[in-house]
Amino acid sequence: MRIYLDNCCFNRPFDDQSRLRIRLESEAKLAIQENIQLGIFSLVWSYVMDYENHKNPFPERREQIGKWRTYAVEDIEEDDALLVSARLIGQTGIKKMDSLHIACATKAHADYFLTTDDWILKRSGLITTIKITDPTGFIKEVSK
Repeated sequence: MRIYLDNCCFNRPFDDQSRLRIRLESEAKLAIQENIQLGIFSLVWSYVMDYENHKNPFPERREQIGKWRTYAVEDIEEDDALLVSARLIGQTGIKKMDSLHIACATKAHADYFLTTDDWILKRSGLITTIKITDPTGFIKEVSK
């Protein structure tokens, strides 16, 4: 199973863990990463991940997240078709960078796009090219 985790997902364990939702998403994300390392899930990466991670103001987070690129089975680069796809996704109200992430995941034929971004999750039903959910929803879904 191919999955794409956006930058929000990768940063979740670094967030304030005092809220239950954040703790649960962090634990689910860490379990997903463990399954990536075991080869159960295949990670997809992209130039958008590199760009956003490079902008992370916390060097230790940037370094830890960047290491996950080595686990990726595919690293998506920009092309004209991807930009067209991102523009179409953007018409649903999803922001430009998020649209690029989703377009990259779709181009890679990922089965799931994982995010903790409420803005994306609320509009996920408008995207038909890929299943969008959060880490806890993903764990529930694949554990059935």
